[in-house]
Amino acid sequence: MTTSPHPAAPSRSRIAAASLIGTAIEFYDFYIYGTAAALVLNTAFFPEMDSVAGTLAAFSTFAVAFISRPLGSAVFGHWGDRVGRKSMLVVSLLVMGLSTVLIGLLPGYAAIGVAAPVLLVLLRFTQGIGLGGEWGGAALLATEHAPPGKRGLYAMFPQLGPSAGFIVANGLFLVLGSVLSDGQFESWGWRLPFVASLLLVVVGLYVRLKISETPVFRAAMDQRRIAKVPFAGLMRHQWRRVLLGAGAMTVTYTLFYTATTYCLAYGTDTLEIPRTTMLGLTMIGVLFMAAGTVISALVSDRLGRRRTLISGTLVAIVWGLVMFPLMETRSIVLVGLALAGALALMGLIFGPMGAYLPELFRTEYRYSGASVAYSLGGVLGGAVPPLVATSMQAGGLGVTAIGVYVSSMAVLSLLCLLALPETGDRTL
Repeated sequence: MTTSPHPAAPSRSRIAAASLIGTAIEFYDFYIYGTAAALVLNTAFFPEMDSVAGTLAAFSTFAVAFISRPLGSAVFGHWGDRVGRKSMLVVSLLVMGLSTVLIGLLPGYAAIGVAAPVLLVLLRFTQGIGLGGEWGGAALLATEHAPPGKRGLYAMFPQLGPSAGFIVANGLFLVLGSVLSDGQFESWGWRLPFVASLLLVVVGLYVRLKISETPVFRAAMDQRRIAKVPFAGLMRHQWRRVLLGAGAMTVTYTLFYTATTYCLAYGTDTLEIPRTTMLGLTMIGVLFMAAGTVISALVSDRLGRRRTLISGTLVAIVWGLVMFPLMETRSIVLVGLALAGALALMGLIFGPMGAYLPELFRTEYRYSGASVAYSLGGVLGGAVPPLVATSMQAGGLGVTAIGVYVSSMAVLSLLCLLALPETGDRTL
């Protein structure tokens, strides 16, 4: 009786669960911080500052995790390309989840003074390290298990993680905002979503530990095609694709974090729309984002990744100029339309990226390449927009300038996509 040297391939449902639940938990952790930064962290950790300065400080701690993500991508990418995708997915989940729980338990400025914001920045930095390794591993888990012609379909599952994580995170904040008074929420209620992350991490670990290593990486191991220093090989042979991939990703981050993190603060503070209303409108918008993710991922298997991505990016250029005039009406319907349009476009561009970025790189440094490109795009598209938008508002430039900024980031992504090849027809 003979036995196979490798375990049987897992089912599509198991791959879907393992790749989706991890990114959902990771992005849940990330989003609850963004929501808290928009709503309460300025007063909890920076009470000595005025309103605008406190908001900028809170968004600056939000940006710290984006800055640390490329470092996390390089570290997790190195070991993911050396020892395997599965083990790094487990470690990244633990790093992100435990950092999130500790943020929820961290005393505020009133209790420990300046040590509070210092520790907040440190934990936020660690959060970014964990997320830097998460997405690339989840995307490779899906794409490297996918049969020919279905990588867009399989890679759709980790791309749905952000939608699921955001809905859970904002849903929890919405419930808390409804059942708690403002004083209770600002005192301790905002901490509950952070502490609840521990339960989600336990579930995620259980699912991840059940999945097998990808067949593509196993084949590379069998053929001894493992780079000793993957990041060095990546920078030597495919550094242009890293930069172009990062630029292509920028518009997705810009659309998302402008529509959620910045617009949540702008809608509640400037437009004086109730917090629960803004959270509800954002959650509806994320449903459109999920729909866009599914549609574009499936379409990319038929029409190609590049063509699908370029089409969504062209529309995003226009929507950046439309979004804030809609917001300025203060009409709940039109504000909801502004958010839903931006988030739907984010999904349309984000969906194919789960397959596109991994397809751009060789197996020997695919984890490193996809992760670093994804994270570098986040620095420009995720960390910067809330800071730029808040500064523009404070400087009296008006929200029209913010819309122009969003459109300019879409133009940058379009130019990068035009310089990249089609990858849907290549093998891994």
